[in-house]
Amino acid sequence: MKKAGITNNKPSHNFYGKRLGRKLRNRQREYLEVDLRQRNILNFLGKTPEGTKRLDLAKAFPGKTAVWLEIGFGSGEHLIHQAKVNPDVGLIGCEVYLNGVASLLGKLREEDLDNILLYQDDIRSLFPYIPDQAIERVFVLYPDPWPKKKHHRRRFVTPEHLMPLARIMKPGARLRIATDISDYARQTVEQLNLNPNFEWEAETPSDWKLSWKDWQTTRYEKKALLNNRTPIYLTFRRV
Repeated sequence: MKKAGITNNKPSHNFYGKRLGRKLRNRQREYLEVDLRQRNILNFLGKTPEGTKRLDLAKAFPGKTAVWLEIGFGSGEHLIHQAKVNPDVGLIGCEVYLNGVASLLGKLREEDLDNILLYQDDIRSLFPYIPDQAIERVFVLYPDPWPKKKHHRRRFVTPEHLMPLARIMKPGARLRIATDISDYARQTVEQLNLNPNFEWEAETPSDWKLSWKDWQTTRYEKKALLNNRTPIYLTFRRV
């Protein structure tokens, strides 16, 4: 799917799964056609004096003190929670799964939140348009695990994703990654430790065994716990 004003320059292989699950109901289609248009982060895509396209985040989130990014927000439980407890922060939610986006938009009709904007597509298409050092916190929560070894290169925690991510994060910004797959956690720590732009903040085992103080569990995490899978919470600092 190509968005207006966006160049589709992402690699051919995906780091996420399917784009559509069950057939959308009429109300969900309305959310996507009407509500998503109003909350589309691309509404604030403009040109710099040099002629390149960039998001105007000050215009997107007037009066907000920081901008955070959630990559793959699922049904949006965590995104809404963060927006509620951090009203002074603007949040960009990125998700390719249409059913999840529709679910979030339905929830937002019941909430008075002016600090959430969305990108319904692949974050790799949006990376080039986010200004340098603009993001102060990034969430990657329960990304697609790609369990087969031959698919590990598809995981988000690889250099092709970490390089543009580092560019848009402010020095001192935090990257939070949650997973219930131990091998995904292993690869995450391995790749982030090899990357000079990030530093793992863990000092004791409790730092990755205990959730963050402002954590909001997700539907996926509840399913993982029911299946006796152990969540792992990793925090990295942009150096």
